[in-house]
Amino acid sequence: MATIEMADVFATGRRRGGGSLYAYRVRGRGRSAVVLWIGGRGDEPDQVYALAEDGHWQVPAFVTVRQARVYVSRQGRRLATSEADTLELVRVQHWLEDPVRRKVPPGAVLETWNFFEDLAHSLEAVHRLPQQGAVHNSAYEKLFGGESAAWTPEEQRAVVELITAGVELWNSCPVIVNPCSVIVSDGELGTPRVL
Repeated sequence: MATIEMADVFATGRRRGGGSLYAYRVRGRGRSAVVLWIGGRGDEPDQVYALAEDGHWQVPAFVTVRQARVYVSRQGRRLATSEADTLELVRVQHWLEDPVRRKVPPGAVLETWNFFEDLAHSLEAVHRLPQQGAVHNSAYEKLFGGESAAWTPEEQRAVVELITAGVELWNSCPVIVNPCSVIVSDGELGTPRVL
């Protein structure tokens, strides 16, 4: 059994290292937390930092940015910025209650879509989101271009289905609240995961 320091995993990752590390605040109705988000380098995907525990992936979740900063600092790393960006999931959940009548909050929906994809990949739970096809690509392009008002009914249904599944994933994904910083061993306490 090889002992690895979490700092080494943060530094090298499993795919040629990771990009910059950020604290990212998610404010939702069912769950709110600060998570660690890793920007991919080059063609590498962005990801939410997750830990392996008993064959399952769990997301370290913090109440404050300071707690996340201390956790990262104990691993010998720094956050790329001192503040956290905030995903206002509550705004998106409000829109989901009546997407036909309510105006789409395009920035929040775009950020939410991206976050849920990163989260699903990090947890190896892509199957929990609808399989994306041409209708999703078209809806995403319009959303990215600020043209969500031009969504067809089929595109809107696809976005609502995807975001609803993402909210369910976020609210039900396993978390470790305020994890301690320790040296972990493969198969014992859990191995930090960087895709």
